[in-house]
Amino acid sequence: MHCILSFLLSAALLLSSVFPSSQTETPEPPAGEVSVSAPSVVLIEASTGQVIYEKDANTPLHPASITKIMTMILIFDALEEGKISLDDTVTVSEYAASMGGSQVFLEAGETQTVDTMLKCISVASANDACVAMAEHICGSEQEFVAKMNQRAQDLGMKNTTFVNCCGLDVDGHMTTAWDVALMSRELITKYPQIHNYCTIWMENITHVTRKGSSEFGLTNTNKLIRQYPYATGLKTGSTSQAKYCVSATAEKDGLKLIAVIMAAPDHKVRFQDATTLLNYGFGKCQVYTDNKKVKLPKLSVQGGVADQVSLAYESDFSYMDVTGSDLSQVTKELKLPKHADAPIKKGKVAGKLVYKLNKQEIGAVNVLYKESVKKALFKDYFLKTLEAFLIA
Repeated sequence: MHCILSFLLSAALLLSSVFPSSQTETPEPPAGEVSVSAPSVVLIEASTGQVIYEKDANTPLHPASITKIMTMILIFDALEEGKISLDDTVTVSEYAASMGGSQVFLEAGETQTVDTMLKCISVASANDACVAMAEHICGSEQEFVAKMNQRAQDLGMKNTTFVNCCGLDVDGHMTTAWDVALMSRELITKYPQIHNYCTIWMENITHVTRKGSSEFGLTNTNKLIRQYPYATGLKTGSTSQAKYCVSATAEKDGLKLIAVIMAAPDHKVRFQDATTLLNYGFGKCQVYTDNKKVKLPKLSVQGGVADQVSLAYESDFSYMDVTGSDLSQVTKELKLPKHADAPIKKGKVAGKLVYKLNKQEIGAVNVLYKESVKKALFKDYFLKTLEAFLIA
C-alpha cells in the first residue's frame, strides 16, 4: 500500500509540474510601478503635457461634474475677453434654479456676482450656478454647450461630447480620462487664478431673496485639499452612471501634476488612486525649464528695404525627465542662417534653439522673425545711395 501511495504522490507532482494550476495568484506589479483600482486613469506633467502613467485612458465614460472644468474655462475665457467681469450681477432663471443634483439652492430671480458663482461651481460643484453662468454668457445653456464642444475640439479632445454644462447623466454626454487631462491642463496653465477658488475649503455665501437674507455654507467636494499636502485642485464628480471621478492637481518643488481618475467604485478609491498617482509622479519626475535663453542677435538681411531683422523665440522650453539624469548638464545650441533673404514675413521660422542632454537632442524652440521686411526695389537702392552720399 505504501508503495502505491508513493507512486500516486509522485505522479501527482509530475502532473502538476506539466499542467500548472490555473488558480495561481496574480503576480505583483514590478517594483517601481504604480497600481490603481479605477478602470481609467492618466497622470501627466502640466508644463509639458507629457504622460507619466496611463491605464485605459481613451475609453469614453460619463464624466459627471468634472464636466465643469470646461464650464469654468469658458467663464474665464469670457472674463479675459472682457465680455463679463467678476463684479457682474448674474440673475438666476427658473430653469437654472430647477437643476437637480449638487446645488447651492439658488432661487429664481436671485442675483449673485460672477465671483460668487465661480466659488459655487468650483467649491460646491453647483449645477444651478453652472446653468445661470451659461445663460449669462451665451443667453442659453444650449448655446453655451455648443461653445464647450468647439473649445474641446480646439484642444484636441477627440472623444468628448458635451450635452449639458454641469455633468448630469444624459445619453451621449461622454469624455475620456485623457480628454479631461487636456482640459484640466488648459484651465490651470492659462488661468492659474482658478486655484484661488478650487483651494477654498469652506466659505459662506449669502442668499438674498423675497424671503429675506440667509447664509449658505460651501464645503469643498475635493477632500484632497485637506488630505494631501501638495494638492492645488481641481474638480470632483459623481453620478450613478459615472461613479466617482476626480481631476486632481498638485504641485511640489515647482513640479505640477494632473491625475485624472474615472469610474472609481467609491469616493475613497478615487482619492486613494489620485494620491498614489501623484506620489508616483513626484518620486519619478523632474522638469528642466530654461529661464535664461540664449540672447538673440539681429540677423542681417540681403535684398531688403532694411539691413537687419529682429528675432524672437516662439515659446518657452520645458523638458520632463524620468531617468534621474543630471539636468544641469543640458546644453543649448542656437542654429541660425548667416543672413536672411528678403522678402521676410513676420512670424515665419528663422531657425531654432536646440537642447541636448548626454549628447542626445531632447527638444527645440523655434526662432521667429519678429518683423516683416519687404524686398528692395530699384528706388529703394537709389534712395539708400543718395542718403549715403548726402551724409558723406
